[in-house]
Amino acid sequence: MLIGVPKEIKVKEFRVGLTPTSVRELVAYGHKVIIETNAGIGIGMDDAAYEGAGAEIVKTAKDIFDNAEMVIKVKEPQAGERAMLRKGQILFTYLHLAPDPEQTKDLVASGATCIAYETVTSARGGLPLLAPMSEVAGRLSIQAGAYHLEKAHGGLGVLLGGVPGVDPAKVVVIGGGMVGRHAVHIALGMGADVWCIDRNVDVLRSLWEQFDRPLNTVYSTRDSIEKHCMEADLVIGGVLIPGASAPKLITKEIVKKMKPGSVIVDVAIDQGGCTENSRATTHDDPVFVVDDVIHYCVANMPGGVPKTSTYALNNVTLPFAIALANKGWKQALRDDEHLRNGLNVHDGKVTYKAVADDLGYDYVDAKDVIAG
Repeated sequence: MLIGVPKEIKVKEFRVGLTPTSVRELVAYGHKVIIETNAGIGIGMDDAAYEGAGAEIVKTAKDIFDNAEMVIKVKEPQAGERAMLRKGQILFTYLHLAPDPEQTKDLVASGATCIAYETVTSARGGLPLLAPMSEVAGRLSIQAGAYHLEKAHGGLGVLLGGVPGVDPAKVVVIGGGMVGRHAVHIALGMGADVWCIDRNVDVLRSLWEQFDRPLNTVYSTRDSIEKHCMEADLVIGGVLIPGASAPKLITKEIVKKMKPGSVIVDVAIDQGGCTENSRATTHDDPVFVVDDVIHYCVANMPGGVPKTSTYALNNVTLPFAIALANKGWKQALRDDEHLRNGLNVHDGKVTYKAVADDLGYDYVDAKDVIAG
């Protein structure tokens, strides 16, 4: 199979779909890999590193989209990239379609076979291709929150861990999944007063067992979210409904009651965000203020640490990329129900139910797509 990797063009996105190590693995299976020039610069890998791994360097993204049978990316294709997709081509990347009707419309129109990292599942019930970026984003959320809590950056002017004789900051993490767990880990390590809210008691129990008494756990209700957000210096939004839009748990009314200068880091922004005020921002302009509360809603947080993120991502995407290349997409999806769950769009049809439901498309089961 001819596999292509374009350079990412989203604002301040420095990750890349394949590392030279991954290229070498695919080439060893007999596949050909083409890489857009300078695609790996953000992770410190120049064209020579990719050529040494067996890739061919091409000049433009058009060279990738015109020729590749499978395009491997990191972030969702931007409008110009979507216009180059074609019927029968495989796109393997993050998509996050539910809050993005324009992207969904373009992918449907392209006729391409679009497999989303974030909805591939595992035998344990997790989301293995989303997990490493959730880990990175969860950890980064505390760094970002601490930075914007500084007075010079518009915040309350509090130190997360306090000092002897002065209270630490109160950090409220909404959602105890992968993002929340890693946010809790860093916040506790910095000495903050940390509270995690989740509606799954088993998740809260697991967090309690991992972190012991320094962590406070709370069952999620409207009352508990309102109470703890009002008291918080920093709120981390880490909720997720796989493939669907995030629930708006932090209402505009709650934000009005929060401390002036407090910070919300909405890690759920890729799925539309978990606050009613949320709108996607970039690393160039990461925050906006509503009712004196700072909102950090960068939609590609892991792109800020591209080297760590790219290698972590390739560790989990490579086996699936090899399967798709070795078997072809249809047989690979027949053989692996978890990879099949990643199919979001195929030949003009929406094949992921949460996306179809959220955006008003007719739903076609992926099993029906691969049956023929």
